[in-house]
Amino acid sequence: MSQDKIDIKDVTPKTFNPKTHKGNGDRFNPSNRIYVRESKGKFQQLRRYGGWFLLLLFTLIPWISFGERQAILLDIGSQQFNFFGTTLYPQDLTLLAILFMIAAFGLFFITTFLGRVWCGYLCPQTVWTFMYIWFEEKLEGAANKRRKQDSGKLTSNLILRKTLKHIAWWAIAIATGLTFVGYFIPIKELVVGFFTFNSSFWPVFWVLFFAGCTYANAGWMRSIVCLHMCPYARFQSAMFDKDTFIVGYNTERGESRGPRSRKADPKELGLGDCIDCNLCVQVCPTGIDIRDGLQYECINCGACIDACDNTMERMGYEKGLISYTTEHRLEGHSTKVMRPKLLGYGAILILMLGLFFAQIASVDPAGLSVLRDRNQLFKINSQGLVENTYNLKVINKTQQEQEYKLDVSGLPDSIWYGKQTITVEPGEVLNLPISLGVDPEKLSSPVSTIQFILSDNEEFTMEVESRFIKKL
Repeated sequence: MSQDKIDIKDVTPKTFNPKTHKGNGDRFNPSNRIYVRESKGKFQQLRRYGGWFLLLLFTLIPWISFGERQAILLDIGSQQFNFFGTTLYPQDLTLLAILFMIAAFGLFFITTFLGRVWCGYLCPQTVWTFMYIWFEEKLEGAANKRRKQDSGKLTSNLILRKTLKHIAWWAIAIATGLTFVGYFIPIKELVVGFFTFNSSFWPVFWVLFFAGCTYANAGWMRSIVCLHMCPYARFQSAMFDKDTFIVGYNTERGESRGPRSRKADPKELGLGDCIDCNLCVQVCPTGIDIRDGLQYECINCGACIDACDNTMERMGYEKGLISYTTEHRLEGHSTKVMRPKLLGYGAILILMLGLFFAQIASVDPAGLSVLRDRNQLFKINSQGLVENTYNLKVINKTQQEQEYKLDVSGLPDSIWYGKQTITVEPGEVLNLPISLGVDPEKLSSPVSTIQFILSDNEEFTMEVESRFIKKL
């Protein structure tokens, strides 16, 4: 057998392909970043309107007041979570767990039905990234111009425009940090203290921390977050099936691709409808070529659909070469919308929603806890009565001052030592020490089960069980 070695030719690309991230380019190197071209069309218009709506909602909610308080304030320090007229406490946080479950199954349902539309239209990473790209386009020019500028020498004009871009990026990042932290600290105090340098260390730290994350994620990392850091991109395939709506390229109609003039008949040239303009790649925020088939990097933003539809319109061809479709439809089969997986996610989602609203409706407007005095279980007072001491903790969960009445049941002819009518401020936790005295002859057992009763001037009443000890 011959021992001669076969020469191997290295065909690995030596340079990064700016048209698509596929290949061996170092995508973590800022010089190899994707230059996203602007895309216009109905889906991009829908995405922009949706993004602006969510941005306004996110920004304005902390500034809404309810009575004398911020309408939504998650005060972790005080362990109070205000939602308009309701204040929740740690013991009510099962609602938060149910809310997370609703969000999870809602995401599963949407993904099974419409693929990664959350990523393409509603995800904060996508919304902020496109906003940052908008400033980049306005201050530095279109994608091709930016690519050319970055590969050339820096000029004073380019330095000025890049400086203005980064100032705009940081302004958005600071506003984002202030708004986010404003959900946990009263935002009016936070903003005034931040800009007058009167805030304490931790509020300033968290504002700058979230501002830095926003600047890095939306300005520099962008699709790296979606492709390498977001867990959703990894487990979404478990929810996909051949009836899930995805952004898909009609290979049968588009191939073979190739350039041609508008007047040329593609059938005579042996070509499909795709003119190989590569606009679908240039407008993709994750830099993929949708013509390669379904890929986990695709975020279903529809940018390639709008770009392709515009090209088809200019060429006089039918739109929809790239569209929201399903694998079954691309294979020539019908799509089944109502299928067991989708119905299962929908049923669980409805169940979780029902449980959440039932829990909301059952949240008490006040709370009462009872703690016995453990230092002295009982004593005989000067009147010859058996006396037990308790510490009552009354929580006003409403946003208005409330007057409460306290009473006890389960004790014959008991005497209450302490206040029985109290006034509690909104969100206040009032500690009230009281004692109960009972004639020992009227107690039939050493330990009696009793109920403390809390009521307001309306229809609310709650009972908390405790024990009254006569002797050990």
